[in-house]
Amino acid sequence: MSVHGNQARISVRVTPGAARNKVVGFAEGILRIRIAAPPLKGKANRELEAFLSQRLGLGRGEVTIIRGHTSRDKTLTVYGLSQEKALKLLLQERSA
Repeated sequence: MSVHGNQARISVRVTPGAARNKVVGFAEGILRIRIAAPPLKGKANRELEAFLSQRLGLGRGEVTIIRGHTSRDKTLTVYGLSQEKALKLLLQERSA
């Protein structure tokens, strides 16, 4: 994860087709996420952006995939949050 101006860049590894959306963990600079949507016609990418936007309390357009649209390894830009705040929000446990 790195910061460029008023935006954070996050490296993620996505596992599509999971039972539910979930942040699995963070290791070696990569955020690991499971997404319920299948990897067909961009469904998993849209679900990833929506899930992270909701988790960060941001509008949907403020989390964008900038690299890796067809790969499990992606780079996302998060607008309006510091690197520390984005990582803290993504890794905190949510009540069920």
